Amino acid sequence: MKLGSQGFEVSAQGLGCMGLSAFYGAPKPETDAIALLHHAIHSGVTFLDTSDIYGPQTNEILIGKALKDGLREKVELATKFGISFAEGKREIKGDPAYVREACMASLKRLDVACIDLYYQHRIDTRVPIEITMGELKKLVEEGKIKYIGLSEASASTIRRAHAVHPITAVQLEWSLWTRDVEEEIVPTCRELGIGIVAYSPLGRGFFASGPKIVENLDNNDIRKTLPRFQQENLDHNKTLYEKVCAMSEKKGCTPAQLALAWVHHQGDDVCPIPGTTKIENFNRNIGALSVRLTPEEMSELESIGQPESVKGERSIAMVLTFKNSDTPPLSSWKTA
Repeated sequence: MKLGSQGFEVSAQGLGCMGLSAFYGAPKPETDAIALLHHAIHSGVTFLDTSDIYGPQTNEILIGKALKDGLREKVELATKFGISFAEGKREIKGDPAYVREACMASLKRLDVACIDLYYQHRIDTRVPIEITMGELKKLVEEGKIKYIGLSEASASTIRRAHAVHPITAVQLEWSLWTRDVEEEIVPTCRELGIGIVAYSPLGRGFFASGPKIVENLDNNDIRKTLPRFQQENLDHNKTLYEKVCAMSEKKGCTPAQLALAWVHHQGDDVCPIPGTTKIENFNRNIGALSVRLTPEEMSELESIGQPESVKGERSIAMVLTFKNSDTPPLSSWKTA
C-alpha cells in the first residue's frame, strides 16, 4: 500500500516491535525475537516499526541484527526520536542538534545507511515545529532518511510541519476503544495526503485477551499502570470486549481479528502495526487481512466502540499526546 503522497510503499500491515524489547515485561530472548522478525518478513509483513526509546536503544540493535544477510532491502524501516532518557530522566527534545545526534545514533545501532521513515516520537512543546522540521529536511537532503513522520501530533502541528517539508505519515493510537483521532487528526491527514499508521490497534492486547489479560502481565509491564487496565475500569470495559466476542463468533474469526479488521477498513491510507512476541499470534493477526466487513458490520462495531463504552484514559501521561502537542510560533525561536 502507498503511505502518504511521496511514493512510500509499505506492507498492508506492519509490525510494532516495541514489545520484543521494552515496556511489556522482560525482553524476549534474542533468538526468538529474530525468528519472529524473519517470519514476519517472509510472510510479507515488511513494515517494521521501532524507536530509540525501546529498550532504550536495544530494540534498534535487535532489528539491525535481524536485517543482516540481505534482508535490509526487503523491509520498510521506521524508527523514532524525541524521547531522551539521559541520566534516568525523561525529556522530550526536538532541537536541531538533538535531532541530528539521535538520527546518527539510530543509523549506527540499526547498522543501516538510511532510515526509510523517521518519526518525531513526541512533540517538544518548547521548540517551534518548523525548527525541528528544518533539521529533518536537511537529513532527507543528505540521504540519511527518506521520509518524515510525526507521532501524537495535533492538527495544527501537522499543518505547520507539512508546510516545511511533506509529512509522509502520522502515527497515532487508533482502535475500537481509542477513537478521539477521528474528529480532527484523521481528516487533517487526509486533507494533506498524509498516511496514517495506527499503533495499538488491538488496544494493547485487550481485544486479544479481554479483561483477563492483566492476570498474565509481568510486574514491570507498563499496562499494569494504565488507567484502562485498572480493575474498576476493566469491569466496565469488559462489556465492550464481550460485544466484540459475540460479533466475531458470528463472523467466524477471533475478537482480535475483528478489531484489527475494523482498523484496516478505515481506508487504504491506514496501516495498523500490531505488535506481538509470538509467531502464532502474528499468524492470527495477519488473518485479519482476510476478514471482510460490510458497511452494516462497520456501523455495528462503531456503535459498540462509542466513547461511553470505555472507562479510563488511554495513557498515564495524556500530556504527551496529540491533545497537548502545539509548539510556540517560529518567531519566538532565538538562535544561539
